[in-house]
Amino acid sequence: MDNKQKLIVLVGPTAVGKTKLSIAIAKAFNGEIISGDSTQVYKGMDIGTAKIMPNEMEGIPHHLIDIKEPEESFSVAEFQSLVREKISEINDRGAFPIIVGGTGLYIQAVLYDYQFSEGPGDTDFRAELEKQAMEGQSQALYEQLEKIDPESAKKIHPNNYRRVIRALEVHRSTGKTMTELQQNQMKSMLYNTALIGLSMDREKLYNRINKRVDLMMEGGLLKEVEDLYKRDIKNVQSVKAIGYKELYDYLDGHTTFEGAVDKLKQNTRNYAKRQLTWFRNKMDVTWFDMTEEREHLKKTAKIIDYIAGKLEIKSNT
Repeated sequence: MDNKQKLIVLVGPTAVGKTKLSIAIAKAFNGEIISGDSTQVYKGMDIGTAKIMPNEMEGIPHHLIDIKEPEESFSVAEFQSLVREKISEINDRGAFPIIVGGTGLYIQAVLYDYQFSEGPGDTDFRAELEKQAMEGQSQALYEQLEKIDPESAKKIHPNNYRRVIRALEVHRSTGKTMTELQQNQMKSMLYNTALIGLSMDREKLYNRINKRVDLMMEGGLLKEVEDLYKRDIKNVQSVKAIGYKELYDYLDGHTTFEGAVDKLKQNTRNYAKRQLTWFRNKMDVTWFDMTEEREHLKKTAKIIDYIAGKLEIKSNT
């Protein structure tokens, strides 16, 4: 008998319709929703992250929304820890946890035995490397990583010195490269999971993205970004997200307003494409095409039936 905790996961590209469907699923299974988005944790970043508003929740509890200040960092390791706690809490209440989102690496880190810090850290070593980076030696550190762990180096931008240093520190502390550690991790699911993905005809999805950006602008996204900008919240993780970095470029005088909005649309479309590629290549997702809006009610019922069968549970519908 499988004693794993039960979990529903709903993934897919931005603007495909995950939020609306997640409410229907939660109602069908006495569910509570955990945001699987790496930016919705930030307070005051509502419009640009397409955060669900309280009046849209229809009484369904939502978790991991508005838990961080924009100045704070938020790592995939912290996400993994927080979400696993929430999954246990929700299961203990006799409800069903439902992760909803599009940040692939974050969700993958929860579902699998994905470890980030095997072995002790070396704070002195890290401090020395950070000092070198501050002195303009980031490229030399990156070249060092290329020699030790070329596979990890390919995945890290040379300017992302913190990830470069972390990879070097892992090697120093464990004697193994980050690549070796990740290859040795278990690939089986930690939970009894119904993993559902939503897809859509690409042209229709891109049109939805463009329209969504227009609605965000009409809804006050520029003011939201200006408020962060006026608080001198710059060069931090939160405002490097799509929807914020483009308008920061406008506020910095690097582009026109129209140019920033066009760039925002383009970056969001590209992100949606990357999301689909990630989920298709990295996870065993059962896909449902949501292109035909007239079929949404039927598709929703089909998805609920699939979850009930996969997890051997009864729905309320």
